[in-house]
Amino acid sequence: MPKTATTQRHDGAFVTDKLRRAITAGELAPNQRLIEADLTEQYDASRGAVRLALANLAAEGLVERIQNRGSRVRAIDLDEALEIVELRAALESICAAKAAERADGAGIAKLHAVGERMSAAVEAGDSETYSEGNRELHELILTLSQMKVAPGVVSRLRAQNVRYRIRLARHHNRPAVSLPEHLEIIDAISAHDSDRAAAAMGAHLRSVLNATREYFS
Repeated sequence: MPKTATTQRHDGAFVTDKLRRAITAGELAPNQRLIEADLTEQYDASRGAVRLALANLAAEGLVERIQNRGSRVRAIDLDEALEIVELRAALESICAAKAAERADGAGIAKLHAVGERMSAAVEAGDSETYSEGNRELHELILTLSQMKVAPGVVSRLRAQNVRYRIRLARHHNRPAVSLPEHLEIIDAISAHDSDRAAAAMGAHLRSVLNATREYFS
């Protein structure tokens, strides 16, 4: 449909969210160039909105802006990826404990539904569906925690090491190893046992840390 003079284009917040989601999902590869002209067309936004989005994501550590060369998806090395997992372990353990305290029946039912899909994916050898369930479960726990600051920090950390996280989740043996860890987290939150939930999340992310070090060193 042709644009008219009165057509309102998407703003910087919209473009920021769309780009963040694309990076987090692994749709944009590390070091991939982000060309402003292409993004204005893709997201039906002004050049100013795209520049604001790139500045926002640079502040979050997802985009790298290079003088006279534009922007690209920021790549991180293994040492930084390991540090991110350690930080996630501390924050997500707190969030899991809060989720155990605050989750209602509907939230717990959602946790079990995700766990069932992840179990079925392992049974079917479907690493793609398992990876999606992994992401959904962690995001749901952040939501159920009802915390104000930690979920945003964790989401940015997860986005920064997306390349390692997705490749690890799709490793041929990793889903079978991590499934029991995730189910333990779900059971602890369902039992409203905050100490157990924190311990289960911490144990899971220590397992992620060790596996990341082993697979990518």
